[in-house]
Amino acid sequence: MSDQNNPNKEANKIKIEIDEVTAEGVYTNLAIVNHSHTEFVLDFINVMPGSPKSKVKSRLILTPQHAKKLMRTLQDNIAHFERINGEIADFEKQQVIPLNFGGPEGQA
Repeated sequence: MSDQNNPNKEANKIKIEIDEVTAEGVYTNLAIVNHSHTEFVLDFINVMPGSPKSKVKSRLILTPQHAKKLMRTLQDNIAHFERINGEIADFEKQQVIPLNFGGPEGQA
């Protein structure tokens, strides 16, 4: 049976919209992940060179099932990216980059 003849396929589609501000995105260079038995919390932060503190820019709260689905989706997308563009450098295998990016130490 073709998809064109299946009315349930059209009924199951979700129309997703995004406003201009959200579409711009938020740059982050640090993620902190915590979890309980019912949820995973992902905090995304932008650490600026020489700044003694940073604020959470965005927080995602996911069920364990959605967290696992997100992990698999990221793994699939990273594998696809690397097939096309080559392996992504792993910072843990390279030298450690300090969070102050080598800039002056923050003072309070």
